[in-house]
Amino acid sequence: MPDFKTLDDLNDIAGKRVLVRVDLNVPVKEGKVSDTTRIERIAPTLQELSGKGAKVILMAHFGRPKGKPDPAASLEPIAYAVESVLDHRVHFARDCIGNAAEDAINEMAGGDILLLENTRFHEGEEKNDPDFAKALAENGDIYVNDAFSAAHRAHASTEGIAHLLPAYAGRTMQAELEALEKGLGDPARPVLAIVGGAKVSTKIDLLMNLVKKVDALVIGGGMANTFLAARGTEVGKSLCEHDLAQTAKQIMIEAAESGCALVLPVDGVVAREFKAGADNETVAIESVPSDAMILDVGPKSIEKVNEWLDRADTVVWNGPLGAFEIEPFDAATVAAAKHAAHRTSEGLLVSVAGGGDTVAALNHAGVAEEFSYVSTAGGAFLEWMEGKKLPGVEALSKSR
Repeated sequence: MPDFKTLDDLNDIAGKRVLVRVDLNVPVKEGKVSDTTRIERIAPTLQELSGKGAKVILMAHFGRPKGKPDPAASLEPIAYAVESVLDHRVHFARDCIGNAAEDAINEMAGGDILLLENTRFHEGEEKNDPDFAKALAENGDIYVNDAFSAAHRAHASTEGIAHLLPAYAGRTMQAELEALEKGLGDPARPVLAIVGGAKVSTKIDLLMNLVKKVDALVIGGGMANTFLAARGTEVGKSLCEHDLAQTAKQIMIEAAESGCALVLPVDGVVAREFKAGADNETVAIESVPSDAMILDVGPKSIEKVNEWLDRADTVVWNGPLGAFEIEPFDAATVAAAKHAAHRTSEGLLVSVAGGGDTVAALNHAGVAEEFSYVSTAGGAFLEWMEGKKLPGVEALSKSR
């Protein structure tokens, strides 16, 4: 992980124009923000900069407007949500470059906060066009990236601009990078990874990377069925990618060669229907009926997961163990999440989790706040777990 500067390295910023890349790609229903989690995450950075008298200028994207203005993707409604969370007036500029941005910035006083219009209203954003990055840079004196969730994209506002202005990590970016370093960069060992979800095909790179870095890997969710089938176990009508049997076998071989214990279900909760409250039974994993599907791992499998959590000093978690969205097939995910949270609260475990379904599952279990760190980054978190370099992070390196 690159060595980067933080807000602690910023001195005497009163009156300085600080361009802050944030993630405001939040859910909106009927014109109002329905979940302010991402806004709450960036609040400490914005409040700190504003409190020190900086002119705080926010850059963000929203939706997929395909490089041209689209009223449906305007950030203006989101400015009101930011204002509400911060309890601070947030001004709005109708463009992120040019006269509209310049005029709005010229009217700012120290401590003011201004949100620029969607950076993706310009083709140069996603193309990381040097001229567009330069136009953005002309709006500020200092660049702060507080959008880890967009750091896996080499866009003008996340990567290009960092080469044109003094660049720093905001508090959210800093917290994320420090948590990830504890998770896989330089973790306390033993390290356990828990990976679930529907398909192996979406997480091949992730699994290949993890088996070389962790001491044990728990595989759950629908993707476990692919490994079970590759091993010769009949999985009935369960979700299974039979065409990836060789890939699953290769991952098992890599795990064995790397000394990584691969933990697969030993029992499962099966049903004939995929719906809440469906009639179900718990069976040994070798005894799945041909007309049934595995929708959750069973109690003996949960015991195994919890035993590994008891041995671990660090856990990195991505994906649920079963179909947690419908009861009673949320039982395994909830039980393991609560056990990890308890170990964390006792100071016995560093727990780092991320990914959309993972965050939803931990919230469902009521334990997200008890984990050491829960990332809302989605794709960036997954690419970090895959061992890939993130352009937005690399661009903050002191050594560049």
